[in-house]
Amino acid sequence: MGNLFDIKGRVVVVTGGTGILGRSICAYLAGEGARVVVLGRNEAAGEELVGKIRNEGGEAMFLVTDVMNREKLEANREEILRAYGRIDILLNAAGGNMGGATIPPEKTIFDLQVDAFRQVVDLNLFGTVLPTMVFLEAMLPNRKGCIVNFCSESALRPLTRVVGYGSAKAAIANYTKYMAGELARKFGEGFRVNAITPGFFLTEQNRTLLTNPDGSYTDRAKTIIAHTPFARFGRPEELCGTIHYLISDASAFVTGTLAVVDGGFDAFSI
Repeated sequence: MGNLFDIKGRVVVVTGGTGILGRSICAYLAGEGARVVVLGRNEAAGEELVGKIRNEGGEAMFLVTDVMNREKLEANREEILRAYGRIDILLNAAGGNMGGATIPPEKTIFDLQVDAFRQVVDLNLFGTVLPTMVFLEAMLPNRKGCIVNFCSESALRPLTRVVGYGSAKAAIANYTKYMAGELARKFGEGFRVNAITPGFFLTEQNRTLLTNPDGSYTDRAKTIIAHTPFARFGRPEELCGTIHYLISDASAFVTGTLAVVDGGFDAFSI
């Protein structure tokens, strides 16, 4: 059977690749021999990451993108195909939240900013749907392709405050399962769609919510940790093993699943 986890030479496209989680995953996959295409909006951060990967012997390229712009994504696809001739794997890691799409303790549903809610849904849901449509098309000639969406703990259990983000990620969970059946039925068993479902990791997006200016934990952070059996936040590199499994032949019969990486948060009650 060979090495089921071998991903050497596979072309992996990562949207949101310049974020804290994305950077860690891109560097890891390049270290495992994958040819990594980092897509993001921050050109300086993207080029810095690619430079680091190349200095460590890996292969990577960075392209500026907008996951909400189909024409831009299509241009990215053509540039990737010119460079590598194929696309094997897509990681839909782009996403985010906005303050107006949250409901803090001192406010109610009537204070929700609908436009902000819509923008959060657009970014997280359509920012996954559009890249999937664009890059999947390049996978079809090879009769094989693997897509991993980024879901969230907030899709599994409604968390206070993050109503917009939670709703969008719940849609990602459903979309992942739908697409697993859609692709396998219409294009064959070579196509798989799964989602990684991280628990709580410190990122630029949530840092001000979870830490004080002096670095200590906020009350919300303390509550999260109290409900996490591992009693800590996750480390970015702790997503890499699950990602590796989901994109390799080790998971050849796995599709439509949500792989939870959360230190036990979802399994724990009291």
